[in-house]
Amino acid sequence: MTHVTKTAGTTTETVETDAGTARITWHEAKRARLVLAVSHGAGGGIEARDLTALAEVLPAHGVTVARVEQPWRVAGKKLAPAPKTLDTGWRGIWPALARPGLPVISGGRSAGARVACRTATELGAHAVLALGFPLHPPGRPEKSRADELLGSGVPTLVVQGGNDPFGKPDEFPEGTYALVEVPYGDHGFAVPKRADLSQDEAVAVITDAVVRWTGSLG
Repeated sequence: MTHVTKTAGTTTETVETDAGTARITWHEAKRARLVLAVSHGAGGGIEARDLTALAEVLPAHGVTVARVEQPWRVAGKKLAPAPKTLDTGWRGIWPALARPGLPVISGGRSAGARVACRTATELGAHAVLALGFPLHPPGRPEKSRADELLGSGVPTLVVQGGNDPFGKPDEFPEGTYALVEVPYGDHGFAVPKRADLSQDEAVAVITDAVVRWTGSLG
């Protein structure tokens, strides 16, 4: 059962999955050639600054953006479930993401980026966008999740804050993915007031990089 609500510039639909009810907010491009699906992390929602900025900027470049709220978030829970359950929710919304008949970039921030990497090959994702990939828990570099990133199996772009406690750019292993650094950015791409770039400029680093990358995808 799907419920659809339309407002100015966006369409919101609910999708039933085996992990519960998910929600997709569509920001459609007029001449779309790609769909970019992005989900939130374990501690926030689709109102995150990077997800909001991508939804505002990408449609003008031929990319429809689908911001996805995982079932646990729709249900009002404060804690994300186990990775296996997150993957189940993502699989459940995939048919709706693929419905426009366009190549789908699987993406997300933090925990959402991990889900995208883990399921990309299985779901037939065109590429993966990993925003703030949590390479390891803060202060625990020995607990690396690099295998998830390196195992995505599709073209992958990582956008990482230069001061992210979950993994600074220079901690990332060599691989076939591309990596763009947001100078001074933390895990949520917030930059300190003393930084020599503004918060708006930091967000523009993200959107500019994703515009260039999506433009390069076949």
